[in-house]
Order: sequence, then C-alpha cells, then structure tokens
Amino acid sequence: MSAVRVRNLRVVMPGSTTAMVDGVSFSVAAGHCLGIVGESGAGKTLTGRSLIGLAGPGVTADELTVAGVDARRLDDRGWRGLRGARVGLVSQDALVSLDPLRRVGAEVAEPLEIHEPQLSRADRSRRVLELLEQVAMPDPARRARQYPHQLSGGLRQRALIASAIAASPQLLIADEPTTALDATVQAQIIRLLREFKESGLALVLISHDLGVIRELADEVAVMKDGRFVEVQATANLFAEPQHPYTRQLIAAASLGAAPAPVPGAVVLAARDLALSYGPVAAVNGVSFELRAGHTLGIVGESGSGKSTVARMLLATQPPDRGSVLLHGERWSEVPESQRRGRRGEIQIIHQDALSVFDPRATVLQSLSEAIALDGTPRRLREGRAGELLAQVALSGDLLGRRPRELSGGQRQRVAIARALARGPSVLVCDEPVSALDAQVQSEVLALLASLQQSTGLAMVFISHDLAVVRAVSHEILVMKDGQVVEQGPAAALFAAPQHPFTREMLAAHR
Repeated sequence: MSAVRVRNLRVVMPGSTTAMVDGVSFSVAAGHCLGIVGESGAGKTLTGRSLIGLAGPGVTADELTVAGVDARRLDDRGWRGLRGARVGLVSQDALVSLDPLRRVGAEVAEPLEIHEPQLSRADRSRRVLELLEQVAMPDPARRARQYPHQLSGGLRQRALIASAIAASPQLLIADEPTTALDATVQAQIIRLLREFKESGLALVLISHDLGVIRELADEVAVMKDGRFVEVQATANLFAEPQHPYTRQLIAAASLGAAPAPVPGAVVLAARDLALSYGPVAAVNGVSFELRAGHTLGIVGESGSGKSTVARMLLATQPPDRGSVLLHGERWSEVPESQRRGRRGEIQIIHQDALSVFDPRATVLQSLSEAIALDGTPRRLREGRAGELLAQVALSGDLLGRRPRELSGGQRQRVAIARALARGPSVLVCDEPVSALDAQVQSEVLALLASLQQSTGLAMVFISHDLAVVRAVSHEILVMKDGQVVEQGPAAALFAAPQHPFTREMLAAHR
C-alpha cells in the first residue's frame, strides 16, 4: 500500500504564473524511500512541503493522497490534524527548527500533546524518553532537560527526528537531514533513517548529497526546473544515468584530489593555540604553518573545535594560550586598533551566504561597503564591483539584485567576491559549499582553485565533507575534542590514516 500517491502536482507561488513544480508524479510504498535530487531552486523542497500542507495556496494535483487521506480537500484544520499524526517533517537546520526557548523534552512532547491528548503527564514523559532512546540519544533523561543550543548538531538532529516520529506517522519527509553534519554523525543519522524505513515507515528523502541518496533511497527522482527529468531505481540510475542532467550531477559529485601547489612563503602560522570555555577545553595545542598557494583542510566532528580555530585565526576570538602570526608578524596579540588596517589581509567565507548579507542591500551596495574600506573613491566603486563579479564569473547585471533574488550558487560567488575586495592573501573558508547542490558545489570549488592558482591565495578550508576536503586540500589537520589527532599531506592521510578516529571518519565517509 502506498503511503503517498501524487499525480500531476503543480505549485505556483502567489503573484506568479510560473509553476515552480510542474507536473510531478510519484508514489512511495510503506518501507520504501524515494530520493529527490537536483540543483538549488529545482523545486525539491516545495515538492516535499506540498505533502505536509506547507507549500502555500497555489498547490493543485490530479491526485494528492497522503497516508490514505485525499489532501486536496484539506483546509488548514485538516492539515494540522494530518501533520505529525500521519506525516512528519525533518528539516535541514535543527537549530532553527527547534524552539530555542523550550527544552528538548517539551519539543518532543508537543506532537503527543496534540495527537494523543489522552496520555497522562507521566505517560507522556515516559514516551518522550522512549523516543529519545529510539533515536539513540545518549543520556536521554539529561538531554530532555536541556535546550537546543546545549546540544551538538548531531544531537539536535536526533531530537528533531524524535519529534517528527512521536505520533507514529506513516510517512516521513526528510529535507536535507544530514547537511552540515560531520561524516561520523551523518553515518549515524543515515543508519537511524534506514532502521525506520525497515520498520515500515515510508520516506521521502530530499538531498543534494548523492552519497546519502545512494545509501538510503530505493528509487531516485532527478528534478530540474520544477520537473522530474529522470526516475529510476537507485542502482540503475547510478550505473546507467539516462538524462544528460543526471550524468552532469553524478560527474560533478565525483571530486578528485587537489592539484599540486606551487611552493610559496609561509603566510599564516598557528603556535600552540588553546582556548577554554569554563572547564571545557574547546581547543588545546593547535599548531600549523600555511604557505602561499596552499590549502590546509581542517576536519572533525561537530564540536571538535574547527570553527573556534577559525575565529582565533581571524582574531575575532583571542586565544588563552599561543599565538597567530600573519606574514611572520604577531596578529592575535596586538590591540584591535593596530589590526584594523590589516584585516583585509585575511578574510572569511561563511557557510550561509544568505545570512551574512543585508537582505535590503543590493549586490553593488554590499560590495561597495567592502571596497570602501580600502579608501576607493565613491565614483570608482561600481567599476571595481563589476571587476570583482567578473573575477568570480558573474555578470555585472547582478549588481542591482538583492540576496533573495540570487540563486544559492550566485550568492556564494558574491560572498567570495566580497572577501576578495580588499586583496587578501589568506581566505578562511568555513563550510563554504555544504549547503550547495553537487553541480554548484563543483563550480564554486573550481572557482576557488582557479583563484588560488592565479593569485597565490592561501586557504584554510573547514568542512565536514571529506570528499570536498580532499578535492581542495594539500595538507589536512584532523581534530577531535579540541586536539589535533592527525596531521599530514592529504594524499598520505587518505591513503594510510594513522589515528583510529581518522580511520573511523574515512570508513563512515566511504
């Protein structure tokens, strides 16, 4: 029996006549998983949200049956009765999805309060602990009393899954459930979702990560411009993709190793960096040297200290011990007034470009703000902004657009252009491609490699994705619990990892 049947689904956004989802049809049986892949803006998330009544008023279909209910006839009250009870949703960013002011136990209990009001408070509390145990949450009684910000990314995602399955739905929609998770935690979440599928839960898995799709999906739908361009059994699709776009996606996901760098001078060095938050050592004894034209990859599980190291390198977080040298000169220990004029030498590219841009500002305004810091006269800023866009392979036509009017790949290219505005010698890249689909990810990585070869940029590249790290890094630093457990040339580390944690990470990735 199908948990969901969809025929000729169309989604039109308010005020538009163009269908963002156009003529999509599929069904998912109990105990099976449909994977939906495609580039940003293809319509994947809207398709998933249509199954839970969150895609807006412009949804039409010849058939839309969810858990045995004709969803075309549902009003808002009807959808509220269906959500949680018959269909659950696991979103990408658990920190955003979970209420920051509510304890984890209360979050998991909410579906029970709505759909099983006959449960007593004691029974509900017991059920919450059972659910947290079911998703392999360590020490569930303690975690239930904590707030989302007190949990790691992997534990927050487990809490979100526990909430989604609390009322025993027949269908689970997982929209990028492993994005931004490290390889070991990602493997745990995949294993958990597989167990749910094997127990009879139907799963719609939306992901830009073809590795995750390959692990979980029984059938894959490839989506482009609102339509399914290819639907095949998973093994067949990866063995013999039929559509040119599918072949392009699979090729983009096959990242190779970083090209050999041209030897350069040391531009950035860390000497015995350490930082504690109260009794907890976030970073302890990190040291390395980075040369011009080289990339240092930093990998490790959530909470291992990667981003804390990045903040110390940028001198936005002073270390408790140790120092950072930029071009051989003290960087982390001098007063901010002395650093201010040199901040252009080291810049950062964040994971989520949408969150770092002023949503009201145009591309020209955002770039001009960075350009002005080096004293460029106002009359020359627009020309310089156009040059920066050309450097990242974007048209000057985008200068008048705002962040929401750009695709994910375009926003990330603009973020790179802004980072380049002051002519840095070092770029710190903190998960810069983790939220991008395979095709756009490949384009951005190729852009960074090209910029490095043409300008001699040195890069610190932080990522949970080992394939991405391997594709860009010349040396890799592996962190666990704030310490470096292994460090060395990328090729040697991937070929013969020495530390048990490194071997565990690589095994989870493969």
